Amino acid sequence: MNKESILIIDFGSQYNQLIARRVRENNVFCRLVSPDISLQAIEKLNPKGIILSGGPASVYQKNAPRCDTRIFVLGIPVLGICYGMQFMAHMLNGNVTRAKKREYGRAELSIDDNKDLFKGLPRHIVSWMSHGDHISKLPKGFMGLAYTKNTKAASFADRKRKFYGVQFHPEVAHTQYGKKILENFLFDICGCSGNWTMKSYIKESIQNIKNTVGNEKVVLGLSGGVDSSVAAVLLNKAIGKRLRCIFVDNGLLRKGEREKVKEVFGRHFKMNLKCVDAAGQFLRNLKGETDPEKKRKIIGKTFIKVFEKEAKAIGGVKFLAQGTLYPDVIESRSAFGGPSATIKTHHNVGGLPKKMNLKLVEPLKELFKDEVRQLGKELGMLDELVWRQPFPGPGLAVRIIGDVTRERLDILKEVDYIVIDEIKKAGFYRKLWQAFAVFLPVKSVGIMGDERTYENVAAIRAVTSQDAMTADWAKLPYELLGKISNRIINEVKGINRVVYDISSKPPSTIEWE
Repeated sequence: MNKESILIIDFGSQYNQLIARRVRENNVFCRLVSPDISLQAIEKLNPKGIILSGGPASVYQKNAPRCDTRIFVLGIPVLGICYGMQFMAHMLNGNVTRAKKREYGRAELSIDDNKDLFKGLPRHIVSWMSHGDHISKLPKGFMGLAYTKNTKAASFADRKRKFYGVQFHPEVAHTQYGKKILENFLFDICGCSGNWTMKSYIKESIQNIKNTVGNEKVVLGLSGGVDSSVAAVLLNKAIGKRLRCIFVDNGLLRKGEREKVKEVFGRHFKMNLKCVDAAGQFLRNLKGETDPEKKRKIIGKTFIKVFEKEAKAIGGVKFLAQGTLYPDVIESRSAFGGPSATIKTHHNVGGLPKKMNLKLVEPLKELFKDEVRQLGKELGMLDELVWRQPFPGPGLAVRIIGDVTRERLDILKEVDYIVIDEIKKAGFYRKLWQAFAVFLPVKSVGIMGDERTYENVAAIRAVTSQDAMTADWAKLPYELLGKISNRIINEVKGINRVVYDISSKPPSTIEWE
C-alpha cells in the first residue's frame, strides 16, 4: 500500500481521469473510488487528502450520488470540484439552488483571496465552468475566495478544517493555472511530499507480486505490445522462471513479429517463453466472415481456446497475469462501481473464462499509458518496445475490410511495414498516436509499364491524439506521403492505388473496423 495518496471520490464527471492524471503529474499517487466506499476503507487507505469530483446530478435530487459525510470529521483536507463543492456545501448546511443563469465554458474568475489554494496566481484568470446550480448560502465557518460574473461563490474555504471548493474545473487545460491550483492543494494544504516515482512503484509492485503469488506459477499472454511487454518484464523481475509467457501467433500480426518477440523476450530477457503457431486455425475460423464484430468474436474465442490449451499443458498454474491499465478499469467498471457512464468494455478486463479457475495478477492496473512507458524505461526496456504504437487485439484482421485471407494478409503486412518504415525514417513515429495501413476490398484500374492493371487499394491512416478518446488526422508532409505511396505500389504486388484517410475522431473511429 502506498504510504502517501490522494483519494478521488467519483461523483460521475467525465473529467475524473484528468483529475487523477493531474495529481500524478505532481508525483503524488491517487486512486478513484466509488461514493459508496466505506468510512473504514477510507481510514484504512489513510489518504493525505480527498478530492470530491464533479458530476451531472444536482445535490438536492432524490438519487443524487453521495458519500459518507463522516469524511468531514476525519481531519483530512477536502477539495470539492463543481458538484463536489456543492455536495460539501449541501452536507454542511449551506444552500444549493438552481441558478438563474447557467454557466458553461470560459468565465473570468476574480480572486479575492490568493492565500494557500490560489497562492501565486494573478487576481483574474480564465476558468472553465459547467454548472446549472449554485451555492446560494455558504455553510457556517466558510468564506468566499473567488467569484465570476454569474457565480458569487465560485470558490470557498473553511481554512480551520482545511475544506476547499471550486465551482470550476481546474483539471482541464482551459482553466488558467489549473495545475498550480491543484499543486497548491496537494503540497501546501495536504502536505504531500511528491515522492511517488516509477522507481518506488517497481519496488512496491515486486513486493506485492511476491506476496500475492508466493511460490506459484503465473501464466501471461504476451502479445508484443507495450502493456503486456512491460507487465512481463516486471513479473519476470519479481518471480523469474515461475512466469510462463505464451505468445500466440494468430497469423494476424505485423511482419516479423514472432521473430522479434522470440529475440527480445526469449533471448534478451531470458524469459520462460512458449511461441505457438496457430495461424492456420485462426484463418480457418475466419474464412468467409466479413462482419467486423463477428470477426473480433471469432478471434477472441479462438485465442481463448489456444491459450487455455497451452496454459493447461504447463500444469499447476494458479495465476493469470494481464496488462490491464487504469483507464481500462475505470471505463469498464466505472471507477469500481461509481456513477460515471461506462464507455466501453475492454477485452482484457474480466479476461479469460472463469472455467480456467485462475486468480488474476494485474501489476499495471493502477497506471496510465504514459506511466507504463515510464515504467518500461525504468525497467531498462528499449525505446523501440516502450514507444510502440497501439495495435488492435484482433490484429490485421480489423484492418482488412471484408474477408480475411492469407493472400490479403501477406499484402497488408508488406504495406504496413513500408508505412511504419518510412514514418520512422522521417522522424514522425513518436509524434503520432498511430499510423497504419488498411486493405480495401475494392479494385481500381491502373497502368504499370504499358500494361493495364486491375488491383487493390490501400488506405493509409495516421492520427495524433493524447488518449485515443479523440483524434485528429495527421498532416504528414506531401513528400513523405508520396514516398510511402511510391514504395507500396512499386514493392507490393497486388496494390496499384494508395489513398490517405483525412477523417478525425469523432465522427470516425481510429481503426476502420
